[in-house]
Amino acid sequence: MRESLKRFPPFKYAIVMARIFRVKPGFGSRIKNLSAYFSDYRKYRRLEKNPSFKVSTADLFPRIYDKTALTDIDPVYFIQGCWCAKKVFEAKPRKHCDVGSQALMVGIISQFVPTAMVDIRPLSVSIPGLSFVKGDITALPFKDGELESLSSICVIEHIGLGRYGDPLDQFGTEKSAKELSRVLAPGGSLYISVPIDRESKTYFNAHRAFTREQVISLFPGLKLQEESYVYGRDVERFCDAKKGFGTGLYHFQK
Repeated sequence: MRESLKRFPPFKYAIVMARIFRVKPGFGSRIKNLSAYFSDYRKYRRLEKNPSFKVSTADLFPRIYDKTALTDIDPVYFIQGCWCAKKVFEAKPRKHCDVGSQALMVGIISQFVPTAMVDIRPLSVSIPGLSFVKGDITALPFKDGELESLSSICVIEHIGLGRYGDPLDQFGTEKSAKELSRVLAPGGSLYISVPIDRESKTYFNAHRAFTREQVISLFPGLKLQEESYVYGRDVERFCDAKKGFGTGLYHFQK
């Protein structure tokens, strides 16, 4: 029944619009959390005083959404970031280059391997080991075969959809894959991740999704060294179309 409703356009549009305008958390939850905050504050004021720290209502700084049962993370970004960093650390390249991935992952990698971060949007901080290169993934500012170690995690599925200010282009993914292959050195490694689904489709303007076969076809000049798949919070070695939407992690070599 649920899958049938998803295929009914008016129902899908209604769900999408509801998600856009929904306020998280709800008003009731905000009131409940704020009440709990002031209850904790009153209890704290009644505890034995610590003379080293002043406590005043003028310095209240409410953080009312952090009392969670689990550590609040996006499991896909957590898993794929750890996967990519591990691959780079094990390979020990002289230099690494990343195109468009999550800045936190790139920053951590840069503290172990000198890393260049390529993006259309400038990085607003500076740390040793990390350099920034403004560039477009469909026209990378590197020579053919220049990079021995390259990553682009959850990026190529977005290119051409305009979500991040890039020009609209129905072939943005194909152009990106071609450029990543072009700049990779012989023997070099490319680490990428993309959404996986039962069929290739565009979820405009969020991302595209791919079948495993289509991902492989995007990199005809590269050899697949390793693959794994994230479904929810689980990592599996093989793509399972029956599970529907997931994230594929791929290590290619030239």
